[in-house]
Amino acid sequence: MKTVFIVYNQALTEKVEHILNKLNIRGYSRWPQVQGRGSEKGEPHLGTHTWPALNEAILTVVDDDKTGELMSHLKHLNDKAEMQGLRAFIWDAEVGI
Repeated sequence: MKTVFIVYNQALTEKVEHILNKLNIRGYSRWPQVQGRGSEKGEPHLGTHTWPALNEAILTVVDDDKTGELMSHLKHLNDKAEMQGLRAFIWDAEVGI
């Protein structure tokens, strides 16, 4: 199993949720109104007068065989809306309970 942490401009929320639904990824936790700044390019998303945009973040755990497809859909979304900002990070996960 893999943990996937997705951080994206809140304007992409419906599109990210659509991807999760399309792939039948039901379990996730979402954090609304996440502030931050990308490491490569793009503007800060701080929810301030100067930088009004905000991010959201989703953490989900998926089977190994779904990880590649999820990342492919997220990459396609990011390519279409690169200036909005979307990043996804993957690491191994084990079920504890």
